[in-house]
Parts: sequence; C-alpha cells; structure tokens
Amino acid sequence: MKIYDTLSREKKEFLPMEGRRIKLFVCGPTVYDYSHIGHARTYVFFDTMASYLRYKGYHVFYLQNITDIDDKIINRGRNEKRDPLDISLEFMLHYFNDMRSLRVDSVNIYAPATYFIDRIIDQIQRLYDLGYAYETDDGVYYDVSRFREYGKLSHQSLDMIRAGARVEVNENKRHPADFALWKKRKEGEPFWESPWGEGRPGWHIEDTAITEYYFGPQYDIHGGGSDLIFPHHECEIAQMEAVSGKKPMVNYWMHTGLLTIRQERMGKSMGNVINIREILKNVEPELLRYFLLSSHYRSPVDFSYERIDEIRQSWEKIVIAYRKILKKESKEGESFIDDIRKYRRMFEDAMDDDFNTPEAISAIQLFVNFINKNMDGMGMGDIEESIKFFNDIDSILKIIPSGRVAEERIIELILSIRKMARERKLYDISDYIREKLRENNINVEDMQEGQIWYRK
Repeated sequence: MKIYDTLSREKKEFLPMEGRRIKLFVCGPTVYDYSHIGHARTYVFFDTMASYLRYKGYHVFYLQNITDIDDKIINRGRNEKRDPLDISLEFMLHYFNDMRSLRVDSVNIYAPATYFIDRIIDQIQRLYDLGYAYETDDGVYYDVSRFREYGKLSHQSLDMIRAGARVEVNENKRHPADFALWKKRKEGEPFWESPWGEGRPGWHIEDTAITEYYFGPQYDIHGGGSDLIFPHHECEIAQMEAVSGKKPMVNYWMHTGLLTIRQERMGKSMGNVINIREILKNVEPELLRYFLLSSHYRSPVDFSYERIDEIRQSWEKIVIAYRKILKKESKEGESFIDDIRKYRRMFEDAMDDDFNTPEAISAIQLFVNFINKNMDGMGMGDIEESIKFFNDIDSILKIIPSGRVAEERIIELILSIRKMARERKLYDISDYIREKLRENNINVEDMQEGQIWYRK
C-alpha cells in the first residue's frame, strides 16, 4: 500500500510505526455554524480511508479534535448575545448529527479543545521553558526563528513567509509568522487561569496537546484539508517537534483538495456556502458520498446539483444490482467465483494506490456490468461471493442505502402487499401503491426476479 505524503511530495510505502496498529488524527471543524459540503468532502474521505484500513486488518485509532473556542465562536456569541460555549456546544451537536447522516462512523474519539486546557497550558509552558515561546502584553507567542525547519511542510522559507500576505500583522510579535499559543483575556470572552494570566488557547496548540495526550509525540497519519497546510499544520510541526525533540512528528501528511461551488471558491463572502443538512434534503447521503468519492481525494471537486444528477444513474445501477442479487434464487449453473474475486482485487489494488476511490468505483461498475450480464447463470456460491463483495464495498465506501433497516422493512412490507394485489389482478391497487411510493421518492420496477425498488 502506498500513500502520498505532502511533506515529501511523493507516494511512500505505508509502514505503520507499531505493526498493525495505526494512529490517525484528522483536524475537526470549528463549531460556530452548520457543517458545509467542504467538511463533508474531507470527513467522508477519511472515514472511507479508516474503514478500508480496518477492512485490511489494521487496528485504527482515529482521533479528531473539535475547536470549540475560537474568535469566530466568540464573535457569533457577541452578535447573538449568547455564551460562546453555548454556541459551540449547539453546533458541535449539529456536526455529530450531520456526520451520522453521512454514515461517518469510523472516528474513535472526538476531543473538544476546552476539555484539554490543562494539557494545552502544560505544552505551552514546556515550549516557554525551552526558549521557543515568549510573552507579550496580549499573549504568548511561538518564536518561529528558533525552529529552523519552519516552512518545510508548505515548502517555503521564513523570508518567503515574511513577504507573503497571509500572516497577521501584530507589533508585539518578533517575526510576522510568530503565532499565538495563548491569548490574554479580553472583556466578554471565555477565559481560563494560566501562568500568563487569564486567557484562552491559540488555535494551533490544541491539536498538538490533544495528539500528544493520546498518541505521544509521534504517530502515523495526520489529515485535513489542503487549506490547513499553512499555517495550521506548519505550526503543529513546529510545536510538537520542538517540545519533544523528536522527528518526524508524523510519517504521512494527507490533505484533501479544495471544493468549489460552480467553479467558484466557497465562502460566506461569496454567499455560496451550502450546508450538509440542506443538501441532504434533496440528495441521499449515499449518493452524496458516491459523488464525493468519484474524485481523487487530492483533486479539487466542483459541487453542483447538476453534477449530482449526472452521476445518479451510475449510482442507481449499483444499488439496483445489489437488490437484484439479494433476491436471486440459487440454482445450478456455471461458477463465476474467479471472475468475482478478480473485481475485488481490482477494487483493492485501486484503494492500495493512495486510496484511489475513482478507480475503485470503476472496478465496482465493471463488477456490476458483469453481474447484470451473468446473473441468470450464477449458482449459490457465486451469489454468496457477490453479496459478500457488495457488503464489503458498502462497509468501506458506504454508498449503498442498506443501513436504514426499519424503513426498508416497511417498504418491503408495502411491496409484499402490492405483490399480493398483482397476483389477484387488482392492478388499480398495485398501481396506486406504486404511485404513492413514487411520490415519496421510492421507485418500483417490476422485473423477472420480482419487484426492485430504489430511492430517487
């Protein structure tokens, strides 16, 4: 298995630090608003990756932080005259609901920053004692000039960073790239006690304090969106490698490509932010996952409802094939076991090559074509092998809407009543049931194998 590493800019053979155990950390959201399609792009991919690694027999400890104290949260609280921590709790719960709707269920631990204030303060104190941090009137800053490798992840020098326009201007700082580890209290802001007075943590320090607590100073994989490479992940390296004296902090840096909306960068200023909860009113979660995974995780993705509609047919073809083979009655026939296993190997080869989900989906589509062509000649072993492959596909990619057990049982019950009506030639009743299901976005097709249904 090979993984592309942002730091080295090459695909590297994947070798975990501890045998079959993998420590994976992915930067979570800042919970000041509803989660958007950009969040879905990143978290659906890493959910898929973690699920595949577990399918391959690895023991994955997947950790994700939640930024629940931040300038954006404070500003929203001020504007709405609410406690900022109430704001963050509200939207953290919405985030969990959105992830549940998207079938993102591979994270072992969600770690809100405010639960780790003591750990954060301890790490800042050690950086201060080692000479990597200094105190000013408004907080404690990291001195990037002390860390000679600052810029190695984003492949830029301190001079390049100084000349850039992305760094906050602050006269208290020794270098424009120095970043806040601790922010001293301002009126109306949440605060905690520290050796430097009342205040709150900076953004970057929460991640390294949390990962050090769970993983120690070094671990296997760190993931996030490509917009976090600089300064966020660059700062994490500077903090952790300085405070521990151990390198590298992470063996594999993984970043998802940017998501645009109709070829434009998504942002509140553009007025084009689309929340996950809004999309799921019109799009099945499995179809949204299928859309997102149809692009390589490092490639940009352009979202529009038209693009969703364009791929719907290929997604439905997979779903229908799965439902058909579940209903298939076994009989004597030619064995296709070797062919079915060939498509599984194609799927695994694609995923082993830097989690190439577009190629993996292509293998699934070829498998579905094969199923549709040869289903009538399949014996029991072929059917069982095919169903097992479909189930494994869904346990990894989660693109087959088979998880809503109670709802699906009700649909199957309704269809059994419709079948009885057809057998008794009560076609007006069977047509009525079919039409009512269609009004509720359930399509029914009468086929040789029986009734096949799928969501529109």
